[in-house]
Amino acid sequence: MTDETTGPGHTPADPPPPAPDSADATASAKGPRGAGSAADGSAGPATDLPDWEKRFRAPRIGLPEWAEYAPDRSLFVSNATGTFELYAWDRATGGQRQATDRPHGTTDGTLSPDGEWIWWFSDTDGDEFGVWMRQPFAGGADEPAAPGLSPSYPGGLAIGRDGTAVIGRSTDEDGSTVHVVRPGEPPVEIYRHRESAGVGDLSHDGSLIAVEHTEHGDAMHSAIRIVRPDGSTVAELDDTQGGTEELGLSVMGFAPVDGDSRLLVGHQRRGRWEPMIWDPLTGVETALEIDLPGDVGADWYPDGSGLLIDHEYQARSELWRYDLGTPGTADDARTGGPALARVETPSGTVSGATARPDGTVEFLWSSAAQPPEVRSTSGTVVLDPPGMKSPESVPVTDAWVDGPGGRIHALVQQPPGNGPFPTVFDIHGGPTWHDSDAFASSPAAWVDHGFAVVRVNYRGSTGYGRAWTDALKHRVGLIELEDIAAVREWAVSSGLADPDRLVLAGGSWGGYLTLLGLGTQPDAWAVGLAAVPVADYVTAYNDEMEALKAMDRTLLGGTPEEVPERFEASSPLTYVDAVRAPVYISAGVNDPRCPIQQVENYVQRLEDRGHPHEVYRYDAGHGSLVVEERIKQVRLELDFARRHVKPKD
Repeated sequence: MTDETTGPGHTPADPPPPAPDSADATASAKGPRGAGSAADGSAGPATDLPDWEKRFRAPRIGLPEWAEYAPDRSLFVSNATGTFELYAWDRATGGQRQATDRPHGTTDGTLSPDGEWIWWFSDTDGDEFGVWMRQPFAGGADEPAAPGLSPSYPGGLAIGRDGTAVIGRSTDEDGSTVHVVRPGEPPVEIYRHRESAGVGDLSHDGSLIAVEHTEHGDAMHSAIRIVRPDGSTVAELDDTQGGTEELGLSVMGFAPVDGDSRLLVGHQRRGRWEPMIWDPLTGVETALEIDLPGDVGADWYPDGSGLLIDHEYQARSELWRYDLGTPGTADDARTGGPALARVETPSGTVSGATARPDGTVEFLWSSAAQPPEVRSTSGTVVLDPPGMKSPESVPVTDAWVDGPGGRIHALVQQPPGNGPFPTVFDIHGGPTWHDSDAFASSPAAWVDHGFAVVRVNYRGSTGYGRAWTDALKHRVGLIELEDIAAVREWAVSSGLADPDRLVLAGGSWGGYLTLLGLGTQPDAWAVGLAAVPVADYVTAYNDEMEALKAMDRTLLGGTPEEVPERFEASSPLTYVDAVRAPVYISAGVNDPRCPIQQVENYVQRLEDRGHPHEVYRYDAGHGSLVVEERIKQVRLELDFARRHVKPKD
């Protein structure tokens, strides 16, 4: 599915924002406010443009999803028109057609198992609040996919082979709900709770539904409940009970085999994300012998005989096959030989992968230097978009810096020549996300303009173990900035960065850290560039979507009324009068994650001081899926920084 990422660290109740500035053109996220502020890539014939614009305009294609019972029918995301939209692809005939066409773009969609229908989520102007629509795969009019359900934020979707759909929703009034929608019948609510929850998966025979929930009140660590379609409980798997630390679980999918009730589950019992198999009908849990460092995700091969393993370690990823032997056996006995075999992929980052019925694996791959491609283990490029090709960029190098909470991993790109360079600290969003060795047009644009770029996987980032991800609780923002400060000191002392020409920049949570850093580290930064930021934490909490309220209560330990001192200590507005660097802010007026009023409150304080700043407001939500808009935003950021920080001659 292109509407949800059900891998480690994902919260299904948290609807995905527009695609981050990375190789993956699908809309997915692993954190409360997403991994970035906008989509990356677009089509465009102007070959005389500078390379940085070509990287945005070059056509991109996301990893194609295929229908379970019609594997020749696929759905993918592309920016071929200059806006990210959904495309239907008939592999048998080679025919492709654009399925959606909206001013603000569309990325949330999936196919029904029989391949007859394309489901897509329809919101208003990027506000992420809307309803599911559907249209015939071959083309035709859109129609409501679940008549009777009012608009909401999406909370997961699963479609059965008989057409039954399980739809997760959330609203400020109702909290989280799950509905079963059968063809021709009104929706039936089977779950409701004030805390965040969402649909994990529907079993192959349609008899079991997996719901991820946080009824215990910790939005960072989900439990799993298995229910029947009538809502009755079958089983519960909850690692948040009985220990000194709460552990999270994630639904990775039911076995794709008739009569097989096993569920693939991600867990953190050994301090990292890794898969196990749980049968909710028998209660049997099967550990998997996967001796790999770092986080491990998994998905089923179509015949249930093995698992496609996604291994993330030190900002890179690779694929493996884990052999389960005879499909559907209770003990997963293998027929002999090693359980784990490498699926060959180049060094870099695999942003998504899927095993096809013929045993081949298709995957979306890129590196910081090489633009993304959808490849196959058969040795072919699955889809090669027509038109202009994206220019390459420079590779990343790794920096490991001792910090107050342990070794910090940073990724560095630099222009030709010798330092010290003017340097952009490009801070990722999430916070439960991480920068990786993947192609991203924004850092490449800074390098083209003579800046070095440093990206820090601070405490709170995924990919370095559960303790690293969970470390930022209660001192939110301040902990991340301690790690950024340690890397900044390394960058200056190593001769890479000019201490008088340092730019702090980021989108979403990265934008929040930018504004907080400008106020708490005022002497360190020459310029600040904040996109779709949290600027006034209390107002942001009061105005944001309900799922993010739950996440903020988890991060800060309560509401603004319950822990006012923590909200004050973590809010950029608290320190606005200490800011010395010129500030550039961009914000979407329809943003449900970092709402516009809290940005306006911060801007008003800058104006009251007469502090140098510029604000760009645009008609979209948490970023934009329109490439011309994204290029405009990057151009404004470049121009602002170059006016205040001269690049290396």
